[in-house]
Amino acid sequence: MPSPLDTPEDGWWSDKINRREAMWLGLTGVWSVIIFGWMSAFTRIGDQNPIGETLRVSADEYQDKMRSYKDAAGERDGALVPPGTDVFIAAFRFTWDGTPVVLEAGTEYDVHLSSYDVQHGFSIRPEHALSKQMNFQVLPGYEWVLPMTFDEPGEYHIICNEYCGNGHRTMHGTIRVVEEL
Repeated sequence: MPSPLDTPEDGWWSDKINRREAMWLGLTGVWSVIIFGWMSAFTRIGDQNPIGETLRVSADEYQDKMRSYKDAAGERDGALVPPGTDVFIAAFRFTWDGTPVVLEAGTEYDVHLSSYDVQHGFSIRPEHALSKQMNFQVLPGYEWVLPMTFDEPGEYHIICNEYCGNGHRTMHGTIRVVEEL
C-alpha cells in the first residue's frame, strides 16, 4: 500500500471526489454563506451596535467645548448637572474630565466623548451589575456623540479599559442617575 504522503502518479487533482466528500464540501459551503449573511445582517439590523455620530475635533477645540459646558453646568452634591441634554466627558491621563455628573432617569442624553492625549477605553456599568457593561473606544482627534438613556436610578461606574500609562488603574469616574433633578 502506498504512503498517503507520497504524491500519486496521476497527481492530486486527477482522482474523482468521493460522493460523500462532495456532499460535505457542499454543505460547508452553503453553511458558510448562511453564517456570513447572518453576521452581515446582524451588524446592520441588530441592536448591539452603538449608534451615534463621530466628528473630527482637535484636543484644543474639545477642551474649549468642555470649558463652556462646565461654565454653564450647575452643581449638585459636588457633581456637575448638565445645562441641557448634552453631556461632555473627556479622557486624559488619568482621569475623566466632566465627571462626576448627575443625570435624570428616563431622559435621553447625548454623551460627547473625546480624549485629550491618547487612546482610552470608556467602560460604563451600573454599580450592582457587572454583566450590564458597555464599552467604547475614545480616541484623540474625534468626538463621539452617543445617545444614552439611563432607565434605572443609581450610580454608574466609568473606568478606562485601554491601558494608557502608569496611572491607568486609577482612572475612574461616576455618573449618578436620580429620579428627578
